[in-house]
Amino acid sequence: MLNITEIPGGCRLEIKVQPRSSKNQIVGEQEGVLKIKLTAPPVDGEANQALINFLSTCLKIPKKNITLLKGETSRNKLLEIKGIEKNALIKLLL
Repeated sequence: MLNITEIPGGCRLEIKVQPRSSKNQIVGEQEGVLKIKLTAPPVDGEANQALINFLSTCLKIPKKNITLLKGETSRNKLLEIKGIEKNALIKLLL
């Protein structure tokens, strides 16, 4: 089960990113954390930007609704996603 925290107007979600993959994809859930592979390298915030772009497309919400709260230089990240509820988020991601 994904570790998702509901907040007013949205959710917080833990993500583990694997950069420099062959394609952008959601791998699945691992110990409550969503694992995502990205083609972008972990250089100058490129992987963070790619993550936000990818999730924005998957969830069909604007990029401005996704904020990186923790883990700018780490593979483990905490994102705040506005304008979507927990159940809708789980359906779209898994």
